Amino acid sequence: MSRNPEISIVMPCLNEAETLAVCIKKAQSFFHDNTIDGEIIIADNGSTDGSIAIAENLNAKVVHAEQKGYGSALKTGIEAANGTYIIMGDADDSYDFIHLMPFLIELRNGYDLVMGNRFKGGIEKDAMPFLHKYLGNPVLSFIGKLFFKIKINDFHCGLRGFSKAAYKRMNLKTSGMEFASEMVVKSKLNNLNITEVPTTLKKDGRSRKPHLKTWSDGWRHLRFLMLYAPNWLFLYPGILLGCIGLILSILLIINPVKIAELTLDIHTLLYTSAFLLIGFQFIIFYGLTKIFAVENELLPKSNRYNKIFKFINLEKGLIIGFLMICLGLFLSVKSLSNWQANNFGALDTNTTLRLVIPAITSLQLGIQTMLFSLFFSVLGLKK
Repeated sequence: MSRNPEISIVMPCLNEAETLAVCIKKAQSFFHDNTIDGEIIIADNGSTDGSIAIAENLNAKVVHAEQKGYGSALKTGIEAANGTYIIMGDADDSYDFIHLMPFLIELRNGYDLVMGNRFKGGIEKDAMPFLHKYLGNPVLSFIGKLFFKIKINDFHCGLRGFSKAAYKRMNLKTSGMEFASEMVVKSKLNNLNITEVPTTLKKDGRSRKPHLKTWSDGWRHLRFLMLYAPNWLFLYPGILLGCIGLILSILLIINPVKIAELTLDIHTLLYTSAFLLIGFQFIIFYGLTKIFAVENELLPKSNRYNKIFKFINLEKGLIIGFLMICLGLFLSVKSLSNWQANNFGALDTNTTLRLVIPAITSLQLGIQTMLFSLFFSVLGLKK
């Protein structure tokens, strides 16, 4: 093996003594059978069962991850790798390290990330739990494709290859199981070339329970996908709620709305105003989340992001907020004037609330706009 091998195979390891030797020998056979200059790196995450000695006896390079977690182990191993290309896979003998040529061929063809697809290659009986096979993986893969427009059908396959240069561009941050999702998402967000190849999955060779926890790790993946797609989590629901609230509120301010025998009046106006306010808060939270994620290098900057600071700034936000507050005050004064004209006596509720509710709504929107503008400018101070 040279100091600059073509490929590095990285295996995260936490007490894998039962299967580690088999995986290493299969990887070595792959190198030998295909005349490939490669290295094997075992990224240990605190093994106490003799895994380290097994790896060293088989001439694999062992590196130690100080921080616990699947992602931490892989990042430690990848950063220690010298190969032009890297293939990562679990050390539980569930993935076939002998047949890795499809991954290497696509990497040589210029793809930055090559994902394995277990559903196309074949899943051995009992190799994947029922919930993972028919609920977890399909649902999370669908969400990933919907949110990020990634044409990958097995979002969470643990066997995947990528170039070392592409890995540096990904700028991965997570330390747990969601590392797998982050790699795919960051590849797309950084405009890297992604493809997939069929691979197989067989029942792992361990006698103990797997480290993967169905519900908690599944939630970590889902949470990650949602937080990295604030447009789906906040912006689109906010626009929908805001538009519904605004349109219905305008209609109800003008006149009650009759649908067959159903009459929508001021009581409904209270709810539509609330829709407008909640929708606006969703949109605000989208903006703040986006800025925080970009400025803390969780998401890459884009041309659209840079334009935001040219279009939206503190001064414009303060002016718009001030005008909305003025509108609210004007409607409030008009309502008070109507009450005064009635000698501060009993008022027609329907007429009065058609002024009071829009007044309160305008005041709240104005104050929220001004506060958002202030916080927006604070978050953007780095820029």
